[in-house]
Amino acid sequence: MQGIGWASLKKNPALLPLYFCVGCGALGATFYIIRLATRNPDVTWNRTSNPEPWQEYRNKQYKFYSPIRDYSKTESPAPKYE
Repeated sequence: MQGIGWASLKKNPALLPLYFCVGCGALGATFYIIRLATRNPDVTWNRTSNPEPWQEYRNKQYKFYSPIRDYSKTESPAPKYE
């Protein structure tokens, strides 16, 4: 298949931006999936050491972007289980 090997890429350099964009997209998707697996309060990796992981995020920001800077002054959307 043309465009896959290094020799054919030298003959057709117009494919380089395509490979760059696809590579950046794959890298961004991989980063976001890893971030969701490690930072999201819905994911629990070790249930024995922290049986209630949602309590850990009561006053923390876990969204990717939020205009609120200080979460300690706002009311937490997490429910209070007692």
